[in-house]
Amino acid sequence: MTEREKMVSGIPYRATDPELVAMRMAVKKKLGIYNQTGVHDAPEQAALLKGILGHTGENSWIEPPFFCDYGLNISVGKDFYMNVDGVMLDVSPIVIGDNVMCGPKVQILSATHALDSHERNFSGTELGKPVTIGSRVWLGAGVIVCPGVTIGDEAVIGAGSVVTRDIPPRVFAAGNPCRVIKDI
Repeated sequence: MTEREKMVSGIPYRATDPELVAMRMAVKKKLGIYNQTGVHDAPEQAALLKGILGHTGENSWIEPPFFCDYGLNISVGKDFYMNVDGVMLDVSPIVIGDNVMCGPKVQILSATHALDSHERNFSGTELGKPVTIGSRVWLGAGVIVCPGVTIGDEAVIGAGSVVTRDIPPRVFAAGNPCRVIKDI
């Protein structure tokens, strides 16, 4: 397996692999252009976004500035919206459904590291765990979605929450760590 295949599969991989380094550099160049393109040129910005993400549904939009690791491991459905300062660390797949709204400074993170300090510091490897967000979800400002989490359809995550475990559909959840507050 290549390091890229290991990365996407959730197997420890070496981020220093030349192919992965080149991929990160390529997306940083694209993001630099995307983040400098003003709202006065929305069609150009939409085309740039399609060249950054692996899949972009119809009428999807991310306000600049936006940051990601690779881009191609991100799939967003139709009518997706992310406000300013969004971050998606996509070493493993990040799959987002239709009609999802993200407030400013939302972070969706699939990148992680070993818990064992010796392995983390001396193995030279990193890990990824996929993130799945259903349809019609709202992530409030400053929400952090941690690696390996699934958020069910129509869930609402309160501002500033840190989502460390799966959230079921049709609930309002909030806090650090994020927990279900009530059914919707």
